[in-house]
Amino acid sequence: MNNNWNRFIYKIWSPIYDYFFNSGLFLEARKRVFQDIEFKAGESVLFVGVGTGADIDQVPYNSLKVTAIDFSEDMLNQARKKYEGEKIEFIQMDAQSMNLPDNTFDYVIGSLILTVVPDGKKAFDEMVRVTKSGGQIVVFDKFVDGKKELSLSKRLIRPLIRLLGTDIGLSFESIANETKSIRLLERKKSLFNGMYQKIVLMKV
Repeated sequence: MNNNWNRFIYKIWSPIYDYFFNSGLFLEARKRVFQDIEFKAGESVLFVGVGTGADIDQVPYNSLKVTAIDFSEDMLNQARKKYEGEKIEFIQMDAQSMNLPDNTFDYVIGSLILTVVPDGKKAFDEMVRVTKSGGQIVVFDKFVDGKKELSLSKRLIRPLIRLLGTDIGLSFESIANETKSIRLLERKKSLFNGMYQKIVLMKV
């Protein structure tokens, strides 16, 4: 995967994305990700790889300072249409190199982004960088068990899945283990027997 390919493939995905990833089981999983988070009025929230804005409905965005970034202008335009007139700042930006100050946000949220960008570790490190000390990083994504080898079937279909714009062969440990100044608060299975997980960390 690379940025040019992702720009192309998510142009195709943008008008149909919500039919697959913001309905049914995926919508219920998104709701579970946010149901225990107690946002306070005035807090700053960054959505990294916001896509069509599927997660925004799961937070009290009218009482928060919300910034939402995505590399795909086509996906962002879908989100802008949904939240036209709302005080949400939508910015076209690469998650791997954010033009945002250090220690800015109370919450940084990344749903289905770390396994999409060409370098998930760079994106994760950027998410940590822009989070305030004491702030939280919330991740919803698909990860494999880093202690096990990929099954033969996954190894065979992995290249094809990557062409569709995502990677089914990454472990969270491979992305986050070398990142300093974070503490794990929660990690739980979310969907498809733990293939998709909710992970919450605090920046210390």
